[in-house]
Amino acid sequence: MRAHLIAIALALAVAVATAAQQAPPASPQGAGRGGGQPVQPIRMLKPNLYVVPGGGANSIVRVTSEGVILVDTKLPGEANYNGLIEQIKTVTPQPVKVVIVTHHHADHTGNNDRFIAAGAPVIGHEQLAKNLDTYQFTPLPAKPTKTYTKDYTVKLGGAQVRVLHLGNAHTGGDSVVYFPDVKVVATSDLVTVGAGGPLVDYAGGGTAAGFLTALDAMLKLDFDTAVPGAGDLQTKADVQAFRMKFATVIDRARELVKKGVPKEQLLKEIKTDDIGWAPRIPQVDAFYAELSKGR
Repeated sequence: MRAHLIAIALALAVAVATAAQQAPPASPQGAGRGGGQPVQPIRMLKPNLYVVPGGGANSIVRVTSEGVILVDTKLPGEANYNGLIEQIKTVTPQPVKVVIVTHHHADHTGNNDRFIAAGAPVIGHEQLAKNLDTYQFTPLPAKPTKTYTKDYTVKLGGAQVRVLHLGNAHTGGDSVVYFPDVKVVATSDLVTVGAGGPLVDYAGGGTAAGFLTALDAMLKLDFDTAVPGAGDLQTKADVQAFRMKFATVIDRARELVKKGVPKEQLLKEIKTDDIGWAPRIPQVDAFYAELSKGR
């Protein structure tokens, strides 16, 4: 029982801290795990595919004969931008020709403006662009120069990269980036690593049930390596286990709602000690309302 209470306390502490960082409009969003460390050395995932951790979200670098396709631009700032460019230059002299951003939080979009100024188009989901209209962060990230609705393919130097919106989950403008030739998927924050658990940003259009739908669609892709929004690489089996844990937590929460547990008590009552994390739910009212549907 004591271990269970400690787990709950830790989960609530994480939720409160996350709300302070990411739940609009109380304070700026997007601090993001990985934001507290500088840009880290580039690491090869597969031939011509690399990840640059630190400085915000993981950034993925696809090298082609005609230039670089970059996924996510890290937290804003000259140090993060310069650090990212320096790491890319250690593996190729080619410039960044195309940028893909996976959702609106600033640890993923913070240097959009610098890449746009350098002449690279920035691609993101249409809801990502709309979310930036109400996003509480300074400096506000620049909007994508090209938006899509469901599926967009980037072709450059013989490489094809698919940008997929699999539904509202972490936010309403999530993109999963799939590299089919090397069987790698960049999950953004649809998959998180560590004790914090997944974050549902209801203010940004996120939904707990949508997480499960999006993860199911992602798992239908042919991949063996997943790059989460921050943290270490995951296997397909890891993603499947993540999905099962999240489904278990949602099922338990839904049962508590059916039993009439008040919303202010809901997060305290969800059993999570056997899972190792709990969902981060800054907007408990929205979470409770979602679970109450069809009760």
